[in-house]
Amino acid sequence: MRGVQAAPGAPLSSHRRRIGVLLGVAAFILAADAISKALVVVHLRPAEPVHVLDNVLMLNLLRNSGAAFSVGTGNTIIFTAIAVAVVFYIVRTARNLRSIGWALTLGLLLGGALGNLADRIFRAPGVFRGDVVDWIELTRYWPVFNIADSAIVCGGILTVLLAMFGYHMDGSRGGRPAPASPAGPDATSAASASAAPSASAAPDTAPSLDAAPSPDGPPSPDGVRGKASEVARQDAPDLAPPADAER
Repeated sequence: MRGVQAAPGAPLSSHRRRIGVLLGVAAFILAADAISKALVVVHLRPAEPVHVLDNVLMLNLLRNSGAAFSVGTGNTIIFTAIAVAVVFYIVRTARNLRSIGWALTLGLLLGGALGNLADRIFRAPGVFRGDVVDWIELTRYWPVFNIADSAIVCGGILTVLLAMFGYHMDGSRGGRPAPASPAGPDATSAASASAAPSASAAPDTAPSLDAAPSPDGPPSPDGVRGKASEVARQDAPDLAPPADAER
């Protein structure tokens, strides 16, 4: 009974855990992005990269007015509006979130969008027109980026993979519905026992001579067979010829 009563609350508890994962991942990405940008602005100078691993990994301060990886520079207002729309969509979609994979994915996207949106709002040259701070450079052939950009890219890759393998935000996969919380092992055993037919429970309705009722009580097998033999002798014709006819 306790298992049956606790079952309706299981989906709500699962939903809260997934929301916790989403918010935890988003908060971690946002904090890491903000702290790293603050340190970079203080210790690095533009056009003076620091070579961490020769020309493979460098720390290079760059202010970007475009999207991730310095794409679309000069369209700051447009990308700000897109970031606000993404944040609004993720918050609204989270109401149906019951998948741990999607919770991680949306957390990465939300943290990355908020990280760059904070730069758009609070950095120069003005509100909603601020430049995003990029500082990670991989080789000379890859655009400079930051932690928020990395989170957005990872979230996008996870989105494609989850959609490809049929995982939905409500916890279901493909065309199958999300698994319901079991009511308990006792209920499952009872359902199986009631559904299974029992051959031993079928009544034996075949008539039996030995089981015929008698006013004097249940007859014995020998008595019944004796009465049957006597009736057969009385009904049988006397086929033996008389002795005088043979002579």
